[in-house]
Amino acid sequence: GACNSTETSLSKSVSRAPARENGGTLSKNGEAYVPPGKKYVQDKKKKAMGNVMIAPEELNGKIIAEYIWLGGSLWDLRSKSRTLDYKVKPGTGDIKMLPEWNYDGSSTGQAPGNNSEVMIRPRRIYRDPFRKGNNVIVLCDAYDSLGIPLPTNHRAACMEAMEKFKDREPWFGLEQEYTMFHDKPFQKKPLGFPKTGFAQSQGQYYCGVGTGNAKGRELAEAHLRCCLYAGVKISGINAEVMPSQWEFQVGPCEGIRMGDDLWFARYLLYRCSEFYNINISFAPKPMKGDWNGAGCHANFSTKGTRSKDSGAETIKKMLIKLEMTHKKHISAYGEGNEERLTGKHETASMEQFSFGIADRGSSIRIPTETHKKGCGYFEDRRPAANCCPYIVTRLLVETCCGDVDLSELSITQGSDLKIKSILGDAAAPGIKTAVEEKTS
Repeated sequence: GACNSTETSLSKSVSRAPARENGGTLSKNGEAYVPPGKKYVQDKKKKAMGNVMIAPEELNGKIIAEYIWLGGSLWDLRSKSRTLDYKVKPGTGDIKMLPEWNYDGSSTGQAPGNNSEVMIRPRRIYRDPFRKGNNVIVLCDAYDSLGIPLPTNHRAACMEAMEKFKDREPWFGLEQEYTMFHDKPFQKKPLGFPKTGFAQSQGQYYCGVGTGNAKGRELAEAHLRCCLYAGVKISGINAEVMPSQWEFQVGPCEGIRMGDDLWFARYLLYRCSEFYNINISFAPKPMKGDWNGAGCHANFSTKGTRSKDSGAETIKKMLIKLEMTHKKHISAYGEGNEERLTGKHETASMEQFSFGIADRGSSIRIPTETHKKGCGYFEDRRPAANCCPYIVTRLLVETCCGDVDLSELSITQGSDLKIKSILGDAAAPGIKTAVEEKTS
């Protein structure tokens, strides 16, 4: 099952030591010693879970639908449950079968007490990896009593952009980095960091294997399985450069599904973290000093960039537009991103736009395969880990597929891209390699 590892982890992730005559007990098969206090807590948790985790087929014909939405701030994920007398299929085909609902907006900072109802509209249905059976989790967005999207509802504007440019067939893949922190008031540090001082310098942790190199793997694996069970288009996971820092990739997704799936995957990560008493951080720079930050790199392509006939020229035009709107994108790509985009630790400086072939120190990385084939996708490495995927994907589509507003141009100092290039391809420069760009 998707999260069968949850109960197992609660019972197995305890300290092991040789059996002793006094204090502690042997397991029935005589394998390992468990301290008496931990064994009591462990048995109590297992008993409690056994009492409440009733089999889905024993719910008297009802199903449970967990509605989730964004509250008063960007990272304010909320949820509540309701029962239904009928089944609904995952996806969007049965979405109109689900009722709209409301919640107390005065408790989330989104409405006054005398007019507190905020409406939530179902948008996408996922299988529930925790309750299983026919139970579902429903991604929603929020509106006021007049049907106007709330300021935190970035999905509505994203949906408009995706509909406007759907003939371009925009595909996305987002690489979400995050960091696991201890849930202890006296140790506000990532897993693998000692109470005082710092962990061993980064180097062995990226895609690392073994004790000490892959802190938090059990949670990352549980999250991966939950995403697969739920129907998220998750494509992989890996340990990242800093200890206890991990990444999961979602995509390729077309249009609005990219934002839906990433927000839902984030929700599942939070839910999984509850079982392990681990805090999840999406801060762009979770640890000060000589440590990598956390991003949410956006891989992007359209029908035009994927075509052998038009790929290279289409990408050239997009690079020009992206440079011209660099400041606009940077301002919307996450809070605290200036601590991450310094030109160090595999980032480009946020002060200047750059691009290069296979260059992870640039704003836009053009994969070697794309360069060789003359078509494919490119990676925008600027978004922070705490960015909103609806905002990032909307801006990429509007900038790369639409007309650039000349009043928003922000050509960076030292650039060789000219405003006139936006009006015609003849003056557009070719795609340079990282070395060529730095020596030009």
